[in-house]
Amino acid sequence: MGIIQEFKQFAFKGNVMDLAVGVIIGAAFGQIVTSLVEDVITPLLLNPALSAVNADKIADLSWNGVKYGSFLSATISFLCIAMVLFWLIKGANRLTRTAPEEAATPAPPSSTDVLLMEIRDELKKGHSS
Repeated sequence: MGIIQEFKQFAFKGNVMDLAVGVIIGAAFGQIVTSLVEDVITPLLLNPALSAVNADKIADLSWNGVKYGSFLSATISFLCIAMVLFWLIKGANRLTRTAPEEAATPAPPSSTDVLLMEIRDELKKGHSS
């Protein structure tokens, strides 16, 4: 098999295409979440909270050249994004959740299993007598 044939087989398998679609959808979803955090949650919730504790410019905080404010800002952004993702995924799971299925009844034993159980039982009878 030639290298081009192998590449075609690899590149156009369903798994590779599904992965590519997933990455593209994930990037678009990431933009939605980032916009939600930066454009909605931060102005409505985070900025007023930071103003209340006189930390409006948290990213500008530094000490002896160490910009710990940038780290704090990135950490707060991460926590906000993680919380929004948690809420979105929890909501999506609630929408897609199906009713609990009835307790699955075990399948009846196959004819081979029945035969093996009979042999086992006969062997037990033979050893006990």
